[in-house]
Amino acid sequence: MSEHRRKPPQPQGGGRAAARRGPSGSSSGRRAAPRGATGSPADSYGSPSYGSEATGPGDEERPYGSRAEARRAAQKGGRRRAADNTAPGGRRGGPGGPTGPGRGRGRATTAPGKKRFIDYPRAYKDGWRRWVPSWKLVSGLFIGLVGSLVVMVGVGYAMVSIPNENDAAKSQNNVYYWADGTQMVATGTGINRQNVTIDKIPEAMQWAVISAENKSFYQDSGVDPMGIARALANMARGGQTQGGSTITQQFVKNTYLSQDQTLTRKFKEMFISIKVGTKLDKKQILQGYLNTSYYGRGAYGIQAAAQTYYGVDAVDLKPSQCAFLAALLKGPTYYDPAGNADLDPSADAKSNQKRSQERWSWILGEMHKDKHLSDADYQKAIKAYPKPQGRKATKGMTGQISYLADTAKKYVLAHSDITEAQFDKGGYQIYTTFQKDKVNELSKAVKNVQKERLDPKHRDRDKYVQFGAASVKPANGAIVALYGGDGYENGHFTNNADTSGVPVGSTWKPFVLAAAMQYGTYKSEGEGVSPLSKYNGNDHLKVYKPDGSYYLNKDNTPFYQNNEGPKPWGYITLRKAMEQSVNTPFVQLGVDVGMTHVRDVAKAAGILDQSMSQNLNPSFAIGTSTPSAIRMADAYATFAASGKQVDPYSVTAVKINGVDAPSFVKPKPAPEQALDANIANNVTDVLENVIQNGTGQKARALGRTAAGKTGTTDENKSAWFVGYTRQLSTSVTMFRENPKDHKLLSMNGTAGVDSIHGGDIPTLVWTEYMKAALKGSNDLGFPPATEIGKIQDEAGAPSPTPSVTITPSQTPSDTPSPTPSKTTTSPSPSPSQSCQFGGWDPNCNGNGNGNGNGTGGTDTGGVDGGGGTSPSPTVTDTSGTGSTRGNGNGGFFGGQTG
Repeated sequence: MSEHRRKPPQPQGGGRAAARRGPSGSSSGRRAAPRGATGSPADSYGSPSYGSEATGPGDEERPYGSRAEARRAAQKGGRRRAADNTAPGGRRGGPGGPTGPGRGRGRATTAPGKKRFIDYPRAYKDGWRRWVPSWKLVSGLFIGLVGSLVVMVGVGYAMVSIPNENDAAKSQNNVYYWADGTQMVATGTGINRQNVTIDKIPEAMQWAVISAENKSFYQDSGVDPMGIARALANMARGGQTQGGSTITQQFVKNTYLSQDQTLTRKFKEMFISIKVGTKLDKKQILQGYLNTSYYGRGAYGIQAAAQTYYGVDAVDLKPSQCAFLAALLKGPTYYDPAGNADLDPSADAKSNQKRSQERWSWILGEMHKDKHLSDADYQKAIKAYPKPQGRKATKGMTGQISYLADTAKKYVLAHSDITEAQFDKGGYQIYTTFQKDKVNELSKAVKNVQKERLDPKHRDRDKYVQFGAASVKPANGAIVALYGGDGYENGHFTNNADTSGVPVGSTWKPFVLAAAMQYGTYKSEGEGVSPLSKYNGNDHLKVYKPDGSYYLNKDNTPFYQNNEGPKPWGYITLRKAMEQSVNTPFVQLGVDVGMTHVRDVAKAAGILDQSMSQNLNPSFAIGTSTPSAIRMADAYATFAASGKQVDPYSVTAVKINGVDAPSFVKPKPAPEQALDANIANNVTDVLENVIQNGTGQKARALGRTAAGKTGTTDENKSAWFVGYTRQLSTSVTMFRENPKDHKLLSMNGTAGVDSIHGGDIPTLVWTEYMKAALKGSNDLGFPPATEIGKIQDEAGAPSPTPSVTITPSQTPSDTPSPTPSKTTTSPSPSPSQSCQFGGWDPNCNGNGNGNGNGTGGTDTGGVDGGGGTSPSPTVTDTSGTGSTRGNGNGGFFGGQTG
């Protein structure tokens, strides 16, 4: 090895240098030996050729070849690292050897590991700096993200295809099945779809939708980014879904056969909209939109809409008619002036007419403002609202089939995520609860009684008479039959079995009696009241409040409750009052029990909240509420099933192209104990007596054990009979309705008699149907009712006390007479007399008013029976308007949560 790197040999002997170095040997001095003295590689400055001489154990070693090299090492790893092997006590080595703490300022570290691909957290930074990403990392991630998005958009754009309006126009039939699985009817909208080219669509129609829906249609790219962002954010939060805001996006949405509101579908729809905007011209997009939009009444596309609403081809539409059809695109359920109350109670004909006219007028104004309608054309178009023609029956939808399919359709829409537009595209198989033989028998019974008793050609009062009926299985809820009217083919599109608006009158009284047995009155201190309790049944009585004061009219005169006639019944049992349908006992009983309790019992039995009168005044106890025939049959079925209630339903299964529709919620017919069994059985016992001895005696012709109640409202505007056996509960309603404004008309004089009662024509229909429906089945009777409640009698009655009366037997007489038995009575009560055992419900105060002129009510209630034949007193009009608000009942609402 070259010697020029080695120190020259020192002179032997002393000298100052030697003195400084001290004695040789194994000294622990700072420099025990010359470099390279050990001869080991560690003794060199980095190369074994730099030293070969041995040194003692106390010699210093230097791990770096030079100062520059040491500096470079320090820059890479911090301070100089200690040598792997240093002598004990050395300057840099520690006493513990290579890994000891050492005395020097250097610290022992390991060699850096393999460099990471993503240096985060940063290895060579201390404290918070370790967590701050480098600009290289940030920029790399940004570029990677943008690149990925570009690739995704490119792939998505390439994979989607432009929709075909002809494919969207394809439709299939919806097939309905009877309860036994045989086909009821196949109906669809295939014949009501026809695409037309843009030259066959009037410019007025084109500009109408542009002015109303998308003014920038000819300038925009076809996609509204902000609208899409709002829709995606809303769906991500689980909120209401939103559709596209441009005509292009709506056209794309219309062509989707699957309307699942998912982020995947929304992204796909966005890509398609972008592609449509770049590949199709605006005229093609507008044509596709108008040909695929839903206009209601089963009409898809502008050509079908023109024929459905105006009976003309699209090319012949006038500007005013175009504005009307454009208004429908906002939502045909709410803008069709014919009304869609069966789908939504707020979409009644009157409300829809108002909404339609307002939007029609606004669209014409926008067209005029946008210079798409001249002054002259605008004045001509705005002059008169272009009222469309009425609904028409589609193929196969005749007779009762139309109402059965209508009820089943509403039930499906209410119990699934399927929209009406999707449903009308077809492809569904709907399995119903309707039994063909019972439907036919119910229709036959109505027609037979109509033919026998009514003569509209020769009696004006027989005109406009309508019927509604429904039949439900107790403890099951299945609707087996219904009668909705004369049929779509005769212009009757309202389902009388499934609409509200007809007051039920005295058929409400069983709920009052049930509430009394369950909750008692203020005098019974919460103990139930027995049906043998006695109340004043005289006519024209005051109704007392809890504090002893009485209800007042608006003019502060006392409110008097009337019966149908002035017969002085005196104090009679509630059983007798139900038998003869006497009003005054039940009005006071309702106040004593509390109208809120009456409402709760009715709801528990199956009546919907929205069909109950909102005024809990005295008249509430005698039937100002307007539930449908289906709901009344179902509520009485609760009594038939000893208090077990099941919501009515009309559909058992829904399939789409043979596969179960995933969103349809199948009914769960497990009955719930809504009323105490003995309370329900006692109500049944009392209602059996109504048929045997009271106003429902015509039902005795059924020839088997049955219970029921008649009901008639003021001025005979409606008449009901609701009755049941263990196997079947059926309700029948009869009313007259003005076809122009749908208001109820009086039936006084109908069928050639002074007045129609529930115990007359409705009971005849019920009896004829039930005979046929139950033919061949056993008479199961009813469970026995055991004694219940506390008997309240005339001992607690206010003075003056009527003279002694002959009270009816506690059990039905063997030979009931068709008219009430004679009683010895005192003179007619003076105005100071009341029908009270007091009143205690603060919710019944009605602000001190109790008749139709105040907040206390608008109906004197049920006036059927009553034992008198004199005309009823002059009273205010009933609150029923005959409106056709959808009432659910196995249709739209179907269940309590509806």
